[in-house]
Amino acid sequence: MNKAYLSGLAGLIMVAAPAMADVKQGVDAWSRGDYKTAVEMWRPLATAGDADAQFNLGQAYKLGRGVPVDLPMAIEWFRKAAVQGHAQAIDNYGLALFQDGKKAEALPWLEKSVARDEKRTQLVLGTMLFNADGVPRDWVRAYALVTRSSQQSLPQASQTLAQMDQYIPEADRQKGLVLARKYETDARAMAVATPPAPPTGRTAGAGAPTGMVKVPPVARPSPAARPTPAPRPVAAAPVPAPRPGTAAPVPRTTVSGGGWRIQLGAFRDESNARDLWAKVGARTGGSASYPKAGSVTRLQAGGFASKAAAQAACRKAGVACVVVAP
Repeated sequence: MNKAYLSGLAGLIMVAAPAMADVKQGVDAWSRGDYKTAVEMWRPLATAGDADAQFNLGQAYKLGRGVPVDLPMAIEWFRKAAVQGHAQAIDNYGLALFQDGKKAEALPWLEKSVARDEKRTQLVLGTMLFNADGVPRDWVRAYALVTRSSQQSLPQASQTLAQMDQYIPEADRQKGLVLARKYETDARAMAVATPPAPPTGRTAGAGAPTGMVKVPPVARPSPAARPTPAPRPVAAAPVPAPRPGTAAPVPRTTVSGGGWRIQLGAFRDESNARDLWAKVGARTGGSASYPKAGSVTRLQAGGFASKAAAQAACRKAGVACVVVAP
């Protein structure tokens, strides 16, 4: 190996180091509001294949900062970063394709994003599955995904869930709640197995609005798609009155006064909600409420001081249930 080659190699190394730092320098400029400078720093790196710079350019074109708004250009930069496995780019690329009406192309990217427990894509894919919009109808998975999105405090998901309650039969909703719990467990296991890398400051967008795509409303199912109503359960035998001189047992309903709640089910008939509470309510240590969502009655127990306390109450209930944040 001759000296000229080594000298040239050293020169390349010296040039490469500050070039890589330009991504972070661009993020710093972006944070100061100097979007034009940020774009100028990212463009050559994005062209050279840097996934962070590609995602950042996509954000710039999407938001119209430092460059004119150009959604096709934003989508193309998101695509370049997504194919390299850039997580945020995968989210944005799937959502952008969906919003552009390219649902078949969006689907594999939405699935990748949903697998990482991303709440926006959970809402979009869940609504698609409910409406059979570009995918086969699957009400159980639809309810599970939108429930999981709602659990992560996405307001649009909670609104969509209330609409779904009016159409999805109780049996499928209960299966959906069980599947939502599995998704939550899987997400926790993934977080433990792959802890987040230390922040590098190379990605713009953490402080920039990510934007929410407009999700189609839940469609009223056609008569052929509506399930046949399940037969009304036979009422339980009446509980005998206490003998004179004895006191009826009082279910334990001690609560801690917090704002966390749990939802034990959603029913077309309020009496079914009250029947379930009579069976499992004493185990939860909460106080029952029966909020309405259209023609559906939800059974919730409240008064828990923390998410952990609410999760413990779910386990004690012994039935499928989800935690509802204050």
